[in-house]
Amino acid sequence: MASPQGAKLPAVERQQDYVLRSIEERGVRLVRLWFTDVLGQLKSFAITPAELENAFEEGMTFDGSAINGFSRVQESDVLARPDPNTFELLPWADPEEPAARMFCDIAHLDGSPFEGDPRQVLKRNLDRARERGFSFYVAPEMEFFYFADGDPTHPLRPLDHGSYFDLTTADVASDLRKRTIQVLEANAVTGHSAERTVIGK
Repeated sequence: MASPQGAKLPAVERQQDYVLRSIEERGVRLVRLWFTDVLGQLKSFAITPAELENAFEEGMTFDGSAINGFSRVQESDVLARPDPNTFELLPWADPEEPAARMFCDIAHLDGSPFEGDPRQVLKRNLDRARERGFSFYVAPEMEFFYFADGDPTHPLRPLDHGSYFDLTTADVASDLRKRTIQVLEANAVTGHSAERTVIGK
C-alpha cells in the first residue's frame, strides 16, 4: 500500500522487512513507539508485533490532546508513524520478554505532517538550510555523574572525586563506567564517542 505522501522507496521497504524479520527472529514481545512533546519530554506507547505491519502502512492513531502542545480537543486524533531506521532492541528489557523501540513521526489523520511534532519541525528547518546551501551535523555529548547511596534527606554525595581523564585504576566507579559503555553501545550509540565521554566523565 502506498503511503499518503506517495509510493515508498525500496530502501524503506527493505528496512521495514528487516525490522519485521528481526522482531520475529528475536522473539520480541513488545514494540515501544517513542516521540516527544513540544517541550522535549519523551513520550511512548506500546504495540504488539502483530500490529507493527499496520503501523508501518497506516500509522497508529492516538489521542494527541493528552500531550502538551499537540492537538486541541476537537482535533485530538493524530498518527504515530514509526521510523524503521530507528529500530533498536532495548538492552534493559527482560531477556525472557525482549522489547524494542522506534522513534515516530507524528502526522495528521490525512497523512500530512503534524506541525507541532519536533521531528517535523527539525526536518522543515533542515530542508530550509539545505536549500540555502548549508549542511547540518549534530551529535550528542553526554555528561552525567554517579552518586553514592545514602540518606535521601541529605545532599547527594559523588561516588568518586576523580577529575577529567584521571587514571584511577582502583576507582570504585570503573566497573560502572564499563557497564555504561556496554549499554550505550547496545542502544546504538557510537562506540568511540560513548567511550570517550563516559571514561572521560
